[in-house]
Amino acid sequence: MKLKHIIFTFLCGIAYASNAQQTDIMPQSTHYEAPTDPLVKQKLENWQDKKFGMIVHWGLYAVPGIIESWSVCSEDWIDRDSTIRYDDYKRWYWGLSEKFNPTKFNPTQWAQAGKAAGMKYLVFTTKHHDGFAMFDTRETDFSIAKGPFSNNPKKDVAKYVFEAFRNEGFMIGAYFSKPDWHSQYYWWDKYATANRNNNYDIRKNPWRWAMFKKYTQNQIGELMNNYGSIDILWLDGGWVRPLETVNQEVLSWGAPIPAWSQDIDMPTIAAMARKAQPGLIMVDRTVHGQYENYQTPEQKIPEKQLNYPWESCMTLGGGWGFVPNDNYKSAKEVVHKLVEIVAKGGSLLLGIGPAADGTLPDDVVKKLNEIGEWTSKNGAAVYGTRITSNYHDAQTWFTQGKDGKSMYAIHLIKGDAIKQVAWQGNLPKKGTQVTLLGSNQKLTWKISNGKVYVNLPKNDEKIALAFSFVPEKS
Repeated sequence: MKLKHIIFTFLCGIAYASNAQQTDIMPQSTHYEAPTDPLVKQKLENWQDKKFGMIVHWGLYAVPGIIESWSVCSEDWIDRDSTIRYDDYKRWYWGLSEKFNPTKFNPTQWAQAGKAAGMKYLVFTTKHHDGFAMFDTRETDFSIAKGPFSNNPKKDVAKYVFEAFRNEGFMIGAYFSKPDWHSQYYWWDKYATANRNNNYDIRKNPWRWAMFKKYTQNQIGELMNNYGSIDILWLDGGWVRPLETVNQEVLSWGAPIPAWSQDIDMPTIAAMARKAQPGLIMVDRTVHGQYENYQTPEQKIPEKQLNYPWESCMTLGGGWGFVPNDNYKSAKEVVHKLVEIVAKGGSLLLGIGPAADGTLPDDVVKKLNEIGEWTSKNGAAVYGTRITSNYHDAQTWFTQGKDGKSMYAIHLIKGDAIKQVAWQGNLPKKGTQVTLLGSNQKLTWKISNGKVYVNLPKNDEKIALAFSFVPEKS
């Protein structure tokens, strides 16, 4: 491919990295089915205490700094250089596997930056839709462990990522894409690849699909058996599902739905995975039922409070993976989203993209440290909390301790520093102390006309103020 074509593709990649946020958003499901396994329920309860996690997208797409995987898919929302033949583009993209050599790979830096931000759980992309494995799989040579990085002692990337985050006390989640666009069992070269779905009629080629199911189950089995304790199996690519589960929600994604069922036998996968990892949380995104143990609205926050487990997965920058000169959210914006999400009953999974050399960009580390300056002082109002029925009043959001005795009010600062905070509902119990979490100061307050007015000491807080108190019994 000519250099000018590569550069143009690179620039297009930046453009549609942000476009992907608008076009390929996964909404939360319309139905939730709670798990019945006591071990899964206990782990889910533990996960609900964490509230703030990191999802890491890292793969071939980091080399040119473009959208993760999607550029090799032919759908209307994806914009490629029109002078490049599609097959040539795919050949160039697959060829990035010969250039991906992250000699500065530093998962300890990632984990420490996440811990500094106040994050408590990890979801690492072991394989995205392009099929490039970020672990040492026996099922394919298309992996980080088989290319130029193969002589590095840390070639089994997932192993060292999981270890680094475990060492910092994180719950561990393995992201895994159900579709695999590099596999001849999913995208068969006999036919064109029209869209994200498999490109051959499974009903006419049952052997090929059976091989894909075996391939998928074997790779998930490797992750569940060879990489230590795994808490979450986070399955993406919700169009790979039994045909009978396709509903209006799936149709709204805009991709054509094949006439056959892309069923990979989730009951068998779940049984195998939970035999190796008892109590494993499974997140079969958007496929309603017993294998979607929590829901994952993407790049948005539900309008109302939800009383079942869920997380909003959002990017820190414009793309999920590394994009040069990305525009990152401020610490204030991230904290405000975190507070709203937690008050509505969810967790925030923030997307981070390491560079192709294996390090986090300096700007990312800086943003995470800034977020941590707030969470380190005010975490009691976030971690280990649960929802309260009256959860919002103007710029103030409410959470409560799991014992139901303590309550927290978190006031989001929109402008300049303020001298007084007032809210309606969730009034402090007569005689109780209202404490400012950031400084542990006891504050004076009064109730007037059904509102509480809390007087503030001089402070320079610019993000949010959190208060603890014992509420009146409703």
